Amino acid sequence: MNGMENIQTRCCIAGGGPAGMMLGFLLARASIDVVVLEKHADFFRDFRGDTIHPSTLQVMHELGILEGFLERPHQKVRRLGGQIGDHSFAMADFSHVPTRCKFIALMPQWDFLNFLAEHARRYPAFKLEMNAEVGELLYDRGKVIGVRATTPGGGLEVRADLVIGSDGRHSTVRDRAGLQVIDVGAPMDVLWMRISRRASDPNQAFGRIGSGQLMAMIDRTDYWQCAYVIPKGKLKEIRRAGLPAFRNDIAALAPFLGNRVEELGDWSEIKLLTVTVDRLRRWYRPGLLCIGDAAHAMSPIGGVGINLAIQDAVAAANVLAARPRRRYFTLAQLRKVQRRREPPTRLTQSLQVFIQNRVITGIFRSTKPLGLPLPLRLLNRWPILRSIPAYAVGIGFRPEHVRTPESQGGRA
Repeated sequence: MNGMENIQTRCCIAGGGPAGMMLGFLLARASIDVVVLEKHADFFRDFRGDTIHPSTLQVMHELGILEGFLERPHQKVRRLGGQIGDHSFAMADFSHVPTRCKFIALMPQWDFLNFLAEHARRYPAFKLEMNAEVGELLYDRGKVIGVRATTPGGGLEVRADLVIGSDGRHSTVRDRAGLQVIDVGAPMDVLWMRISRRASDPNQAFGRIGSGQLMAMIDRTDYWQCAYVIPKGKLKEIRRAGLPAFRNDIAALAPFLGNRVEELGDWSEIKLLTVTVDRLRRWYRPGLLCIGDAAHAMSPIGGVGINLAIQDAVAAANVLAARPRRRYFTLAQLRKVQRRREPPTRLTQSLQVFIQNRVITGIFRSTKPLGLPLPLRLLNRWPILRSIPAYAVGIGFRPEHVRTPESQGGRA
């Protein structure tokens, strides 16, 4: 290993996911020097969420980059629905949400992150270090003053006025900072897999539900990205029953897939997402702030995790860049970010936990054919009611807006 490289900056962001990249972009746009450290060599990771909700599209509109984003390959989902047994239902209609884009954009997350990185690099204040994995926090008299990371070329030490932990639900930063985690709980895990798609297949659906079974399907043009929901801890039991039995379960739930389930030739092609719902009691300590999944891991219900992370980034930038000439970031600013974002986080998690415990657990326990429950029958009967779940999913509680202007002469 070579010697230690040293960098001095105002803000060091650990983690180049949606929260980290958006915050890095916003701070650099406000001429605040920022270094983003991403542990992987690129952003390509399969089976990541790729739903860009209207609230996030609105942020990109406010930043003036929406048109460029929509020029990239994507799909528009204007309604969410699904099927329970033989009954179809429509759950959410985004045509009335109060945003510029009245749809969910489906785009692989690596394309979204590359798009943000391209725009962030236009600002001299932005620096992105790939293949840089944060392992330690640096302290001075109890205050976090930077991080130590490893890279292929050796060690990297970044000294910063503020460290941002946006390194996901298994955050090294929050672990090293000793921040207390509140485990909200989740009764399920998810198995991700690919199955090829044909032109004759049904259109994009929110989910397919059968007796004891639940699967969401994302249309990626030439294949389905399938999320098969299982009771937590049941993977070993499913694997003991054998891959043919698992393929039969999928075919029973989505008969149009037919013999294509045979494409699942090995368990290595089926990836486990261990669902965690938690949040930090306190998101900060002197010199450090956590946002996104590092501050609150969300359930996959509604696909809102990416968009809450983006909202955290916007709120943090609004607070941190409010006085760009101030030399230090204060504890009051960090506290303000949590006070702004914790209420919508708690409300969203409460709604997810209610659905987990009352709906999904009920599906797991069901042994008879299922009919449409009353709420879905009401949504089918009165379409205007679909705007309510559309707002909850597409906008969420307390949407954020860009308040920091672009600094004069900020672009390279």
